[in-house]
Amino acid sequence: MAEACFAVSRLDARGCAHSGATATAAAAYERALAAFQGWRAGAEAELAPALQEAPGFVMAHVLAGYLRVASRDPRQVRSAAPVLARAAALPMNRRERLHVAALRAVLGDDYEGAKAHLGKLLRKEPRDILALQMAHAFDHVTGDVARLHDRVAAVLPAWSRGLPGYGAVLAMHAFGLEESGEYEQAEQSARAALDLDPGNARAHHALAHVFEMTGRAEAGIRWLRGNAAAWAVGSTVARHCFWHLALFHLARGEIGAALALYDEHIAATADAGLADLIDASALLWRLHLRGVDAGARWQVLAEAWAPFSDDAFCSFNDLHAMLAFVGAGDRERAGHLEQVLAAGRKLRTRHGETTRLLGLKACRAVIAYGAGNDSLAIRLLARLPLRALRLGGSHAQRDVLPLTGLRAMERIRQQRRPHRLHEAMARFVREFGLLLPGFRRRHTLAPE
Repeated sequence: MAEACFAVSRLDARGCAHSGATATAAAAYERALAAFQGWRAGAEAELAPALQEAPGFVMAHVLAGYLRVASRDPRQVRSAAPVLARAAALPMNRRERLHVAALRAVLGDDYEGAKAHLGKLLRKEPRDILALQMAHAFDHVTGDVARLHDRVAAVLPAWSRGLPGYGAVLAMHAFGLEESGEYEQAEQSARAALDLDPGNARAHHALAHVFEMTGRAEAGIRWLRGNAAAWAVGSTVARHCFWHLALFHLARGEIGAALALYDEHIAATADAGLADLIDASALLWRLHLRGVDAGARWQVLAEAWAPFSDDAFCSFNDLHAMLAFVGAGDRERAGHLEQVLAAGRKLRTRHGETTRLLGLKACRAVIAYGAGNDSLAIRLLARLPLRALRLGGSHAQRDVLPLTGLRAMERIRQQRRPHRLHEAMARFVREFGLLLPGFRRRHTLAPE
């Protein structure tokens, strides 16, 4: 017989108390949590029995909410509202209240508030793996590179090899180290995570970033292809790792291989999410900068992006939607998105702030580049502030901005047009060289 869902609070293996859980529900929750933190598919299916067995299990509802808000799609985020309502109506402890407060903040579009609640929680409960994972995810979305590193480093002393989730903590630490330019330590942390679990897709992804940022394309290809069973099957990061593999081939000048990976694994399909569309735009644009004609692929991708033009949710999304529209030569959709951003920058919202700060300028620079107005593209890019990291995403992804500027400068030089933008472009690339560790190693710097 199932235990009553109002049973006494249970401690998990990490010492965190769970209200309303039964032994059976707690076991199902741990399976779902392990899938979520390891970037494995099926977390929702694993969680369903926990909610059925123990409707009063607070953290099962919280995890269900996080599974929805861990997205760049505002529709997916908003779908967590009824989940939050169910969780908030239950008796809970202090730690769980902070989780609920973080969920409420995200649904209120207050990601900084959510990070603050989770930070407070982690100072008291450093082994709350779900709090760490969500704070880490929100740091990534908001481009908070310092916290991406420091938050995980702060809780590491409370963890040890025998605790469930330690491999995920090491993989998160590896990614934070990599984004901070500490590549050797990042590789060590990722490999330590893989020693615990060779199938840790999160750790394989962190290593892909290390290889990318250190300019080791051949090693990256060998690693990803040699370990494809770990990240390409049953993981939530498969398309993104194929994107990394395509970048390695692109770095080696293997255009055919990059296009083949796009067609087979990255192109927009009916089941593609926003993160998948971002990868598709990012790869096709890099090919476009190299003079590769992607043909009808652009039109298919622009069609997939069209429903998201009015989202006013994430500047990182906006930039990649604009890449697709400009790449497709779709002036109507590019113009519509520009109008949405021009109006949205006046709003006192998170998206309004990032649009004012950099989103609109970056998108207008892409439009200018697509129209062949390289001088305007460079001027707009050069005016982006050092805080351009607030676009979110990783350094490898944000490379698209300085790469576009450099290509615009090359086109000016090739056409022997007079220009006065050399210094502006050089300054822009120097600044991004500081912001994006490894950029100097991987790409040509500003023209002489």
